[in-house]
Amino acid sequence: MSVETAQTTTHLPQTVEPRNPGMDLDLSWVRSVQANTSAIERRAKTLPGRRSVKKEYQAAWLIRAMQCIDLTTLSGDDTAERVRRLCAKARAPLRRDIAEALGVSNLQTGAICVYHDMIETAVDALKGSGIPVAAVSTGFPAGLSPFHLRIAEIEESVKAGAAEIDIVISRRLVLAGDWQALYDEMRAFRAACGDAHVKAILATGELGTLRNVARASLVCMMAGADFIKTSTGKESVNATLPVSLVMIRAIRDYHERTGYRVGYKPAGGISKAKDALVYLALMKDELGDRWLQPDLFRFGASSLLNDIERQLEHHVTGAYSATYRHALA
Repeated sequence: MSVETAQTTTHLPQTVEPRNPGMDLDLSWVRSVQANTSAIERRAKTLPGRRSVKKEYQAAWLIRAMQCIDLTTLSGDDTAERVRRLCAKARAPLRRDIAEALGVSNLQTGAICVYHDMIETAVDALKGSGIPVAAVSTGFPAGLSPFHLRIAEIEESVKAGAAEIDIVISRRLVLAGDWQALYDEMRAFRAACGDAHVKAILATGELGTLRNVARASLVCMMAGADFIKTSTGKESVNATLPVSLVMIRAIRDYHERTGYRVGYKPAGGISKAKDALVYLALMKDELGDRWLQPDLFRFGASSLLNDIERQLEHHVTGAYSATYRHALA
């Protein structure tokens, strides 16, 4: 993928991927899943040096990374105006002069992610763009509110116009190895989402072991998750390469057995363009090119966009600009 062909790469194919319907809980499969932590960590350490893309190829990969970002604002002081600015950035994530120099057009991010109260504002600001609004739900970030309220929260967000719902699982169910309860919870969340796609946030930094991460990933997919996501971004440990490798291989195993593709979203702690390149290369190596589309891969990040824009300006001009020259997401 080079900048010479970036005009076509910004017009992504409208692939209609069959949703993962889920399946009956297969406890024998879940319990057979293991994770060799030392081997996983060794493999993860090699990832940054395995692929090196430069010049126009790097620019094209960074453009693709832009298209896979869920621009996010999840702060207690969020305002309607902040959300509208975020939506404007989602519609035009790359400064016009840089985009023109690179020969790209119609570039936009993967989605906007907000709290429930800001859904209608975001939907209105994104009207006509085709950019989906994602809402965090189910007592985000801890997921400890009463179950009926978590279900009601999903239903209200869907009614307000959210096309994607980011739910948080009950971590205690994973830590207790209660896979049936986790499956039932996730199944109920999926049903409440209706036509809205559901991303299952595992909060991997709180699951204790990579084996727990692998098993929780598999159970959520069996229950019908459209995406599995690393973190809320509020934990002390968020997306890491070892965790990503485990989750991606669970996705691969699930696809090989069922034929259904499930998406992946690393979230939290990814703020540099060079890190985005590593994650894209990991997806390509482990899952193939189909998973490099925003319907199957997202970054849960906002500050990442700023650094990508700076790197692309450097590609065009040969000089790095100050961060204030780029509108903050």
